[in-house]
Amino acid sequence: MSEHEAPGADMLPGLRAAVDDARAKAAATRRRKAASWEPAESDPVARVLVDIALAHLDRPFDYAVPETMAATAVPGARVKVRFAGQDVDGYVVERGTDTDHTGRLQPLRRVVSPEPVLAPEIVRLSETLAQRYAGARSDVLRLAVPPRHAAAEKELSTPAPPVTAVPPTGWAHVEHADAFLRRLAAGEWPRAVWSAAPADDWPAMVAEAVATAYASGRGALVCVPDRRDVARVDAALTALLGEGHHVCLTADGGPARRYRDFLAVSRGARRVVVGTRSAAFAPVHDLGLVVLWDDGDDLHAEPRAPYPHTREVLLARAEQQGTATVLGGFARTPEAQQLLVSGWAHELAVPRDVLRRRVRVEAVPAEDRSVGTRIPRAAYDAIRRGLESGPVLVQTPRAGYAASLACDTCRAPARCSVCTGPLAVRGPAVPPHCRWCGHVETAWACPTCGGRGLRAPVRGEARTAEELGRMFTGTTVRSSSGERVVDRVTSRPDIVVATVGAEPVAGGGYAAVVVLDTWLSLARDDLRAAEEALRRWLNAAALVREGGHVVAVGDPAHPALQALVRWDPAGFARREADERSQAHLPPAARLATVTGDLGALDDVLHLLDLPDGAEVLGPVAVDDEHRLLLRVPWSRGAALSQALGDLQRLRSSRKLDPVRIQVDPLSI
Repeated sequence: MSEHEAPGADMLPGLRAAVDDARAKAAATRRRKAASWEPAESDPVARVLVDIALAHLDRPFDYAVPETMAATAVPGARVKVRFAGQDVDGYVVERGTDTDHTGRLQPLRRVVSPEPVLAPEIVRLSETLAQRYAGARSDVLRLAVPPRHAAAEKELSTPAPPVTAVPPTGWAHVEHADAFLRRLAAGEWPRAVWSAAPADDWPAMVAEAVATAYASGRGALVCVPDRRDVARVDAALTALLGEGHHVCLTADGGPARRYRDFLAVSRGARRVVVGTRSAAFAPVHDLGLVVLWDDGDDLHAEPRAPYPHTREVLLARAEQQGTATVLGGFARTPEAQQLLVSGWAHELAVPRDVLRRRVRVEAVPAEDRSVGTRIPRAAYDAIRRGLESGPVLVQTPRAGYAASLACDTCRAPARCSVCTGPLAVRGPAVPPHCRWCGHVETAWACPTCGGRGLRAPVRGEARTAEELGRMFTGTTVRSSSGERVVDRVTSRPDIVVATVGAEPVAGGGYAAVVVLDTWLSLARDDLRAAEEALRRWLNAAALVREGGHVVAVGDPAHPALQALVRWDPAGFARREADERSQAHLPPAARLATVTGDLGALDDVLHLLDLPDGAEVLGPVAVDDEHRLLLRVPWSRGAALSQALGDLQRLRSSRKLDPVRIQVDPLSI
């Protein structure tokens, strides 16, 4: 047979037999080598956390360390081990010489990397979080340790240059801040909930707190919601400390850069870290301060199992490592308020007279929409006066042009003639289309009254920008939303229309801020609807310059709008916490949800050993599944987590139908 001919059909069985014989010989050789290696009584033992997300196997296992690996299988190193007949990844968490295993220990297969990437404090933290969230430590470690990049391990991490203490100046107007910073500089661990004021340069203030801890010989960790906040804190730290003192742990730079920055922290070359939620696990040496900005932002809630919240991760680290803590933001969550009530933390706030000088806020009702206007006279006047001295920000809760349509005659929602889905419009000269199936309605007619006119009860940022451009001719109107987010704008007198979270920072601050469609933010069907709406409004209003004007369009009698007008996030958080306590809702209670099919939930109800005082609500249908809600008093929260953890181990060992368990879910 020539080299270009394919083997005949009669030769294939022989080839297969030869391949099978070679595989069998290789497997026999591996077994013979493993059997010929006998550990001595004095050989070191490695306790390994195996990367297997099975709850009943969520514990360290002992392996013998061959002499050839004794110097590299250090605590924190990545290794390969034999487990259940296959090679799996793991981390060495401890080395010793004794074991409680009665049989012969299996040896480590190999050391993947001698780099100690798993610090002892992160091992303890993973155990704490796995217990609290009824999850597996292997899932927590996937969040804590980034994937390995071999080339990055070969690069040296240069030590940070020396730093001198920088006296903080941005905290002068904050009550009790001087005492907090003095204790921080002395190496103590004060804990505070900080309510920032409008026009505060919060990144610079965070940088000063970090510099205070850093100058005392300790490290610091700052967690913020998104990359734009990371960039602002990064610039503030660079301006205050200079280059080479901190790293930013985000996914934007790619896996190689992220792992290189992680190694700089793990090796102790950098002791100041700023990043998003995954940075909460950074192994900072001599950690002395943890800072969490805007803990109410849903970006702090991890969407992967076991679903930990950045706030709880940092609070657990503060407890275990004895660090100073700052929970800051323009808004305040009921969970942060509970820390104050319990005495765990103290308040850092701005006096009322300072707030009155900083900003003037008013809430105005929307005018009759039948006349075709959307912006009330008070908001129009605020924009006009603001443009005389600088840029003006207009916040709208929806992106796009017209997110929903209705009949102009009878106000019935406009529906697709093919699938009955909602109709929307992408632009001023584009026919309506269905948001579900994409069908274009070129000749729509209302099935209720026969009318052919359409109106937009909910208008997006593009339609708002178009309307403002017609109102203020000759003024530049810029949009910031979705994939077209603007990070910064100049002090030119422009109008900036932005959706929630996409508001650019203006040089020198905005002369005025207008918040539109507040009713839409409050219409969410969620326990935290009012809390989240106020947080969004405060974050936008805080971008004004000192002495700026804020106008919110909505019902002035609503408690959230009243809190905005008074700039009283603390009072609103107290009110929310009191109302939820009366209704037995978080943070006065601990909740957990169990989601799956009805058969799996029936198994849960039979197997779950709930603590005293527990309530079972449901099951109720949620999308294509069903959900149980478990509720206990706050004091029984640890017992609920323990019961759910035992349930997970029992279900794992019996291989029952899967369910999804979330402890303290962000939304209910």
